[in-house]
Amino acid sequence: MDPMTLMFERSQRVAVLGGGPGGYEAALAAAQLGAEVTLVERVGVGGSAVLTDVVPSKSLIATADAAVAISEATDLGVQFYAKGAEGKPLKPQIAINLAAVNKRLMALAGQQSEDMRTTLLDAGVTILSGHGRLDGPNAIVVSTSEDGTDFDRVEADTLIVAVGASPRELDSAKPDGERILTWTQLYDMKTLPEHLIVVGSGVTGAEFASAYMNLGAKVTLISSRDQVLPGEDQDAAHVLEKVFKRGGMTVLSKSRADKVERTADGVTVTLSDGRTVEGSHCLMAVGSIPNTAGIGLEDVGVELTDSGHVRVNRVARTSVSNIYAVGDCTNFFPLASVASMQGRTAVFHALGDIVIPLEKLKITANIFTAPEIATIGFSEKDIEDGVADGIAYKLPLAANPRAKMQGIRDGFVKILARKGSGTVIGAVIVAPRASELIYPLAIAVERRLNVDQVSRVFAAYPSITSSITDATRAMHQVYIAG
Repeated sequence: MDPMTLMFERSQRVAVLGGGPGGYEAALAAAQLGAEVTLVERVGVGGSAVLTDVVPSKSLIATADAAVAISEATDLGVQFYAKGAEGKPLKPQIAINLAAVNKRLMALAGQQSEDMRTTLLDAGVTILSGHGRLDGPNAIVVSTSEDGTDFDRVEADTLIVAVGASPRELDSAKPDGERILTWTQLYDMKTLPEHLIVVGSGVTGAEFASAYMNLGAKVTLISSRDQVLPGEDQDAAHVLEKVFKRGGMTVLSKSRADKVERTADGVTVTLSDGRTVEGSHCLMAVGSIPNTAGIGLEDVGVELTDSGHVRVNRVARTSVSNIYAVGDCTNFFPLASVASMQGRTAVFHALGDIVIPLEKLKITANIFTAPEIATIGFSEKDIEDGVADGIAYKLPLAANPRAKMQGIRDGFVKILARKGSGTVIGAVIVAPRASELIYPLAIAVERRLNVDQVSRVFAAYPSITSSITDATRAMHQVYIAG
């Protein structure tokens, strides 16, 4: 047989349950390696990440960023006005057409899903629409009709579970899709909420609180902890909380919501100390639960955690040798970017390609608030707790000339380096577009560069990235001290 023909002979069968970022990348990688691939998805390619979560939410945040840019333009000398009847300037107002915003972002999500579907079909992937469950360690049964009477059975050598997660719902605060909402239900609103109460100050709660505040809504953020974004860099959390309060947001720290009730024209949130907060809408951002129940995982011996997440190793393999799991349904790291990398890693391992096991300390994470918060590697708390032997250096953006030109008041670059060697072991950036700025430091962590090596890379002047160069130059003593 011709070697090229042999290369593309589809001998291995791979079935992927779930078409989110992890399932999509797994299916695409398997097809590229010559496998016969079937992907099962019940809501559409891209899954909830594309259709109701990441793509819509970040599109909403982009609109909020645009609103802020307009409102702050006067600080840079840009003035907006309209002439009145007598030719006198009128005070400008920024109006948000939320119905139009939501229509646009849902259209973007749908288009992204269709683009991903087309890419898979072009690669030779078979896509089945329906609810799937494992039928033994080598098959998935797919219900392809609404009444559940029609089934397809897909047999495979390798199964990849990528079923994602869903918003956690509390019995004392049941979402109704109108006033009490999960983050997947926000996009049905036609007008900006008069007063949005956000329960939960983790990543999801903070992102939506930031976005709706910047869109012009009154926002109250209820946090059960003593800071917003518990578990994140303390300096970053303090900057964000300062920005929230300056923007008019009410932040209730150390306040636990006991129940949320719908009233005649809004909602009432009752706190554990008896206080109540009244608003027009309430967003419940209290975590998520994996979609692993009732899909046959336990029946084939796949080990789950107490929370229902699939237990996987660094190549996304489960306790069953030919079954892998990726994304938010696993106990690894709940990020779309991680799900994508897990998907490719799982396929490479299953099909015998070169594979590099994933390391949590090399994962870049970003919180899409305003300003954004991007992190990589060890944290300053790890140094304080003795987990890592290093030193942290923080450089406020207020010292950056480009930041001054752009009117950026808040944020910093923080770099963590190992004592003696000066190896970069972590970083935090709080800034507009921090998700883009963190990349060079992610490379530094991945390639084990020291601060002197990073400092010798030319940064354009003026630029926000020059703060990275300035910070690493200031850390020269960390390197030579060794």
